Amino acid sequence: MQKRKLGKNGFEVSTIGFGCMGLSFAYGPAMDRGEAITLLRAAHERGVTFFDTAGCYGPFVNEELVGEALAPLRDQVVIATKFGFRNGDTRLGPDSRPENIRAVADASLKRLKTDRIDLFYQHRVDKTVPIEDVAGTVKGLIAAGKVKHFGLSEAGAQTIRRAHAVQPVTAVQSEYSLWWREPETKIFPTLEELGIGFVPFSPLGRGFLTGAIDATTQFAAGDARANYARFTPEARKANLALVDLLGEIAAQKGATKAQLALAWLIAQKPWIAPIPGTTKLHRLEENLGGADVALSAADLGQIEAALARIKVEGDRYPDSAQAMVDR
Repeated sequence: MQKRKLGKNGFEVSTIGFGCMGLSFAYGPAMDRGEAITLLRAAHERGVTFFDTAGCYGPFVNEELVGEALAPLRDQVVIATKFGFRNGDTRLGPDSRPENIRAVADASLKRLKTDRIDLFYQHRVDKTVPIEDVAGTVKGLIAAGKVKHFGLSEAGAQTIRRAHAVQPVTAVQSEYSLWWREPETKIFPTLEELGIGFVPFSPLGRGFLTGAIDATTQFAAGDARANYARFTPEARKANLALVDLLGEIAAQKGATKAQLALAWLIAQKPWIAPIPGTTKLHRLEENLGGADVALSAADLGQIEAALARIKVEGDRYPDSAQAMVDR
């Protein structure tokens, strides 16, 4: 697995990381703990060094899982986690008060069985707390050795600039994929100017771009996708045009749809490191193969021209979640 550097301070990660959320949160029943630990260690054996979690995934159980799985490998991996929700519960809204950030850092360190957090993201911008106060608090945690790097998630360009002026931002995490490209115009110019890395979450469109989901798919109880307009049966039926197109181009490259989707992301900028998630070993291996798919300028032009002909149906978030996105 090749590696990439995010930000200007030598933060090195595997080109493809592992988004750990779905092991225990958001997409139906949690995975068996032992099997999840085995999968995370298998990811490392195959070259993954970048693992992403958050206190609110569960809440808390995902950090505990990641901590147990990676404790024997701690010096060989980098772990990203997040702060910024009241009591670790997304339903209670943002809470980035300095005292809460410090408390979350200490609690996350214990759950992750580590003495430092490699990348500490603000999970969502808290409009009641100046971003300068947030950045200053993380700066203090870095000075104390508890945190190595500062990140932001779903932050707008002006917020990124204001935070970066207080404490350099190493990476910004937001949704980005072949069916959600807003970051290209909204924040990429700022990231490039300031030398900040980018970590796309949901790089496979929450599974849709793999081709494993169609209009007849029944989501399990507790699967958040059942509440998203982009995943209604009608929207899924319409959006299959994108998946079919992806399949045609992938076949030309001898790749799967998922591999092409990840290769496309990697080809956009040298400072992008996507974090697909999965609960299956064969899907993990398929995803990692995306790093080996080389796309030429002609390939990228073909994909761009094809995408221009397709309109994706449905909003990416329900209104309550969209309200927490800083734009």
